[in-house]
Amino acid sequence: MLDKEEAQDRGEEFWYGGKVTRRRLVGWSAASAGVLGATMLVPAPWRAAFGQAKPYRIGTLQPLSGAAAAGGKTALVGTQMAVDRINKSGGINGRPVELIVADYESKPDVGRRKAEKLVVEDKIDVHEGGFLSNVCLACMPVFEEYKIVNMIGVCLDTTITTSKCSRYTFRPFDYAPAQAVAFTPFLVGKMGKKWHIAYADYAWGQSTRDAYAEEIKKAGGQVVGTTGIPLGTADMTPFLSKITGDFDGLFGIFFGKDGVTVGNQAFDLGLTRRYKWAGDGAIAESTNLPALGRKIEGFVGINRYIPVLDAPLNTAAHKKFFEEAVARLKQIDPSGPLPDRYVQSNFEAMNALKMGMEKSGFRGREDTAKLIEALEGLEMKEGDDFPQGDKTLRKDDHQAFLREFIFDIKDGKHRIVEVVPKEKAMFAPACKFAST
Repeated sequence: MLDKEEAQDRGEEFWYGGKVTRRRLVGWSAASAGVLGATMLVPAPWRAAFGQAKPYRIGTLQPLSGAAAAGGKTALVGTQMAVDRINKSGGINGRPVELIVADYESKPDVGRRKAEKLVVEDKIDVHEGGFLSNVCLACMPVFEEYKIVNMIGVCLDTTITTSKCSRYTFRPFDYAPAQAVAFTPFLVGKMGKKWHIAYADYAWGQSTRDAYAEEIKKAGGQVVGTTGIPLGTADMTPFLSKITGDFDGLFGIFFGKDGVTVGNQAFDLGLTRRYKWAGDGAIAESTNLPALGRKIEGFVGINRYIPVLDAPLNTAAHKKFFEEAVARLKQIDPSGPLPDRYVQSNFEAMNALKMGMEKSGFRGREDTAKLIEALEGLEMKEGDDFPQGDKTLRKDDHQAFLREFIFDIKDGKHRIVEVVPKEKAMFAPACKFAST
């Protein structure tokens, strides 16, 4: 991360306005840390504009080391892109944003400790971030206890906005039931009636499995079997080799390195040639494609975001987001990965938080109730803040609904097959907030 002397050496181009909680990010080179630290820098012309304005302290928990580090690092890029843009455009309510980053090492117990440090020692005003669902679930009670708004950036576990919902937690992107509602008509109607589901055996994978099993049955299809594989399993062949029988398609629910592993090993075993191959879009994120090569060809998935500039993503706002994300990702990964849904959702989560803070006149923790009220029912319109498209943050459960993209992989690239409008991805609320 750049310090004051380095900023001065660069001709006063930037001034320092924040910090990283650990002062160094585990697993990153010094150069990468410098790039990531850019969020904590505000263009010099705004220094006078902000004057002595007290910064908003926004915490972000991300897995920058451990099993989910690859996704956590791209997620952080999205958060930092938004904070940079906010500060360059005058901050929020005339105040700059100071981003405080905490690495929870991909572990729930570490995540909870880091969340407590953010709220007690670092005295954050709000939180945006989170990646692994089991860590999000472990940290939610901390934000509720201290009455701090928690804007989730990635976590997809269904229970976050259903049975374990909290007044203080918001998810400004999709979740498994909405994806299942949007994707199942295509799966059963165009690919096959009988499915076997292989999934990452932890909170997100389990809840996503259940959502698809329910929707496939409703659509007249059948789930003939399921196979859970522990998170981080390097050799999945003992599990995958047991998947046999008479069915039409194999549906995968994996992400990150596990997505690469299942894609390669299922291909090597002949599963993805014997059966139709579909699943959660996280298997075929742009960051996974180089490691999957030709073995992911023909995969059909669903995702809230795919890195293409074809209609309806051929807008000026998306092109601007896309080009900046590509440049930033290349600085931390010379292979030049395209932006994934983790960059997109964290970028938009921070912008949703900004909208709520401006709408409520938020000053700090004492205005948490006002911020919650402003965020409930928030309408986010497609544009520079929300390049993915329009979305609604439902009041009943703090769950957002947005359009979904069904895609396949053709010649190593994403290709939009069908666009499902947000109205067709709606799922009834199943949340009852605890009395406060």
